[in-house]
Amino acid sequence: MTQPPDPNPKPQWIDQLADILVKVIRPGGVTGGTLGAVWFGFIESDAPKAVASAAIGLSLSYGAKLLQPIHKGTERRLEQLGEAADRGIGRMGEAVTAKITAVEDRYFEAQAADCEIYSTEGMGKISGIFTPMLEQVFIPLELDRSTLPPGYCNTPPHRRENLQAYDPTQLEALATIDIWKLLEQAKRDPIYSQIAVLAWGGYGKTTLLRHIAYTLGKNQQPKRVPRFIPVLLLLRKYRDLLTQDNPSDIPNLPTLIEQHHIPNLPGATALRMPTNWAQDMLKRGNVVVMLDGLDEVPKLKRPLIARWLNVQLRAYKQSVFILTSRPKAYTEQDASDRLDFNSLLWVRNFNLQQGKEFVQKWYWCQEYYHYGKTDTPAVRKVAADAAADLWEQIETRQELADLAKNPLLLNMIAMFHRSDPGAELPKRRVELYQKMCGMQLKDRPRARSLETLLVDSEPQIILQMLALEMMQQKEERVELDTLLERLTRYLADQEETATATEFLTQVEQISELLVQREPEEFEFAHLSFQEFLAAKEVVRLKQERLLYEHLHEDWWKSVTLLYIAQVKQPSGLIRAALDRGAKDLAYACWQETNKRIDADLQTDLEQDRKELNALQEAAAAVQTSRYQQLEDLLKNQQWREADKETYRLMITTVGKEDGQWFDRADLENFPCEDLRTLDQLWVKYSNGKWGFSVQKQIWQECGSPMSYNDEWEKFCDRVGWRKDNRWIDYSNLTFDLQKSLRGEFPFCVLAGGGWCELELGGVSVSSLAQRLVDCSTRQS
Repeated sequence: MTQPPDPNPKPQWIDQLADILVKVIRPGGVTGGTLGAVWFGFIESDAPKAVASAAIGLSLSYGAKLLQPIHKGTERRLEQLGEAADRGIGRMGEAVTAKITAVEDRYFEAQAADCEIYSTEGMGKISGIFTPMLEQVFIPLELDRSTLPPGYCNTPPHRRENLQAYDPTQLEALATIDIWKLLEQAKRDPIYSQIAVLAWGGYGKTTLLRHIAYTLGKNQQPKRVPRFIPVLLLLRKYRDLLTQDNPSDIPNLPTLIEQHHIPNLPGATALRMPTNWAQDMLKRGNVVVMLDGLDEVPKLKRPLIARWLNVQLRAYKQSVFILTSRPKAYTEQDASDRLDFNSLLWVRNFNLQQGKEFVQKWYWCQEYYHYGKTDTPAVRKVAADAAADLWEQIETRQELADLAKNPLLLNMIAMFHRSDPGAELPKRRVELYQKMCGMQLKDRPRARSLETLLVDSEPQIILQMLALEMMQQKEERVELDTLLERLTRYLADQEETATATEFLTQVEQISELLVQREPEEFEFAHLSFQEFLAAKEVVRLKQERLLYEHLHEDWWKSVTLLYIAQVKQPSGLIRAALDRGAKDLAYACWQETNKRIDADLQTDLEQDRKELNALQEAAAAVQTSRYQQLEDLLKNQQWREADKETYRLMITTVGKEDGQWFDRADLENFPCEDLRTLDQLWVKYSNGKWGFSVQKQIWQECGSPMSYNDEWEKFCDRVGWRKDNRWIDYSNLTFDLQKSLRGEFPFCVLAGGGWCELELGGVSVSSLAQRLVDCSTRQS
């Protein structure tokens, strides 16, 4: 049946012009994340032609009054086509949104999959030891909130009035915060949106970021935490890309995410995100960017990485950034290259509860996998009994308890305990590293009946030689060609018949002490193993003087301490450090030798009185010299500087870094001789007005408060830390011997200049005061 003619026919040239317009705009279109995707769906439909045709007709109708029939027809068609386009765009918007959501879900899954295995760097596969999944053994880390900017470490207001209800342990816990609490507040307060997390090796920094990425990927975050899009970037992986000579070749953060990060995720090779997706999500504040391992970037390249990071922090300040690093790599940057992170948090040691929980979870996983993924009461009892046996040994032996504060070392202890249940657990860190090297180089291939040159040769010596040369070259990784050239030299030196390629292949595949993280680039599984093996090589070569050249270098500190823990005659190195002005290192060596002395060393020293006397003389010189700067400051009445120097001396005495804070155990076990020296200097130069012993006396007069209570507030009133029922900020103290109250200083050790420690400081003051009482009792 023939259709009646259109009473208002549209000229064909309008349709032709509309076609041309659509062809012009289709290649570029609108950009911008979801909007861009909607535009893509829209432009691929018939709607553009309809809208273009209507727009052209409308323009012409109003531009040419003479074409009145066209004008009326265009108005009618515009109304009809507008309604159709509106319906079409609505349907397409829903479809595109669903498509984008599906693509993002695939990204979430891929990022979670990349982090689901409990990957402990430094731990190779050992026969009979199973690798758990991350969430089966993860223990939340405690972050020290006292290092947040002033005003942000305060006790939450709703808790202040109830502080008296907390016991000392609970009060100390209030000074910590976990990462999810920070992410919960990140949207509301920018101070939590850029976080640097610092800790030495083995404290779980990488594992923490993997946990965040996995949890967000699986949408299992706490209810009040937004579902950020997690992006976990290993800086060691992109360090060369981000430090190229040509700045135009260096990608910005969105490009890095889309072109380099996403394609390398498991199952994401074909994942195509909408145009400008990463940039849009970053701008909207929907992303948590995790940057792992600033310390794993070579020192000469760190300033370039820092500059790149600062640019990204400013460009995408709406999103959350979390950076992890060893302390010195973060703090030693020049002012011009200093990172702009506004919150600095330290990872605390594992406490006993955390350690116990990890051992229990870890052993359950071992038995669960051992019995073919069977979870029955019988399997749980086997796991519980093994965990209880291990934890009893840790609790009853202080040297093991000290090691268990480090998650990596605790994991190593557990692996050693399971692999050889009847063997005595290592007493010292150097023994633990040696046991683990032996397990991975010798025991593992024997247990698997592997025909390998590792059993019949001395692979550890070869690795020691490599580790020492890498320390001397300040390398954390080495290219394949250079590595093979070095291994060839080492093998020839030791008269081994294996080729460098054979040796490398077996060390990598069997022991996993050397790993290839990037194509044709190798490094030790953990920097701690490189440091240990380098120290062993210095001992083997009897070349202690190699260390003398590096006494002021933080890069060599761990090597030096691992060396001093092994030698029988430590006084030479201690004296050398002291003579060269490395006072803190000399003190740390003395403490390491004094505390970690084994039976053989004790016997040798007792037999050789000259060596013992030399060690005692060196120790006395260390004690005197180390406190010289403090004495000079006190003598010149530079009270503020002396207060800060007191903190620095004390924090390094307990083995922590400048910027960290004390926990109760640090103060309760503080060395008596050091405490007496500090107190005597303060009492002497303040004419008896200030000092720890003065504070102890006032504390006792106020009822010896052991936690936050009325007596604690009375103490703070007496020493001037509170006035008119308000806490005095550190910057408002007088530092005037005439105007300040008796007992006001030292202050920095106990309160740190923030209200948080002042309000909770009863724990710190009581711990230190009680330590003075104990030290006085011992002396008498």
